[in-house]
Order: sequence, then C-alpha cells, then structure tokens
Amino acid sequence: MTQADRWLAATWPVVRRALPDPPARVVELGCGTLGGHVPMLRASGYDALGVDPEAPDGAEYRRVEFERLDDPPTDVAAVVASTSLHHVEDPADVLDGVLRALAPGGRVVVLEWDWQAFDRPTAEWCFRRLDPGDEHGWLHHHRDAWADSGVSWDEYLRGWAQEHGIHPARELLHLLGERLRLDAPLWAPYFFADLPETSEEDEARAIRAGRIRATRVEVVGRRP
Repeated sequence: MTQADRWLAATWPVVRRALPDPPARVVELGCGTLGGHVPMLRASGYDALGVDPEAPDGAEYRRVEFERLDDPPTDVAAVVASTSLHHVEDPADVLDGVLRALAPGGRVVVLEWDWQAFDRPTAEWCFRRLDPGDEHGWLHHHRDAWADSGVSWDEYLRGWAQEHGIHPARELLHLLGERLRLDAPLWAPYFFADLPETSEEDEARAIRAGRIRATRVEVVGRRP
C-alpha cells in the first residue's frame, strides 16, 4: 500500500461520517493525482467531483485550481478539503468560492496539517522511523535539509513554511470560522502514512504519552 493509499484509507471514515447521505453532490478540493476520496465517494453512491491542477483524467474530475473553475459548481451538499488549503495562494479567496458553491446548510469537511505543532521532538520521532531504503519522501527532505541548514529546527521550519507559502492551521480555522458554523476541531495523528513501520495507533499512543504532538486537524463547518 502506498503512502497516499494509507492516508486515504485512514481518513475516509472521518470524511464519510461528516457527510450527508448519498446521492448528495460532493466536491473534493485538491484531490491530487490519485483522485483523493473521489473514487470512494462515487463507490458509496455520491455524485462526486474532484478538482485539482493534477487531477486524473475522467468526467468526474476538473484539472484546474478550484478558484479558477470556468463553471464553478453550485448547490453542493459538501466540500472536502484534505491537506489542500495550506497550499493555496489565497485561502480566503478559495473559501469564498467554497461558500458560493455550497447549498444552504451545506458542509465543509477539512483535514489539515498544523505545521506549527511540528516541533523538534515530533520531527526527531518521525526521522527515526523513516524507511532507510527510501530517500525521496518529504520527511527525508526535511531531515536532510535541516541537517544542512545549521540552524535550530524551529528556525528551519519557519523559514521553510515562509518560503513555500504554507498557511498555519490556526489561520485556516479562523478563516473558516468567519464563514461557517464550525464544530470543535479535533487534533489527530498525521505522519503515520509516511512511516511504513508505524501505524496510526502507534502515533496516537506517542501523542497520548506526550512524546510528540498531534498535527492533523479535523473540522466540519456548515453554511448558515
């Protein structure tokens, strides 16, 4: 099972619990090259559309950024955004588009990465669990780039996030709260999918023991 497959399998129950019943129309924002949750949504009876500049081929996908859609969807029952909002250029603009797409009472299901909680103990815990035979993953990159930087982990991470325009999770939660009625956010394991010998429960135990921090944020919002 690939890293992407592990992530999708783990997060699908979270997404599914937050959705209305099928055959509701659902849009996944930033579905990625594999289509994100769209195949699971369609297999479960949803009228699902995936939007991403690198989306797969198919009538159920649009290969474009959500905010640049020529025919933006309307009266959508739910929008799913899984680790995609922290990458966008202008999250306020994207969320305004999401609000326009949603039907009254429509839902937004967000799974995000709280990179500001990715402290040094959490980073070192991850780095010890990397596959030595795979040197091309994003965590491998951070391990090596930090070692080469000669600065503290906090300084390295802040500089990387600023350079790449990575939005903080708390900023995204604030923007969501300005537009939607939000349930209480939940924090959960994030890195396990990229650590082949580490399960989601392994990471959860380390979080409960206080050895590392939870960096996955889950929140559901509803349009008034």
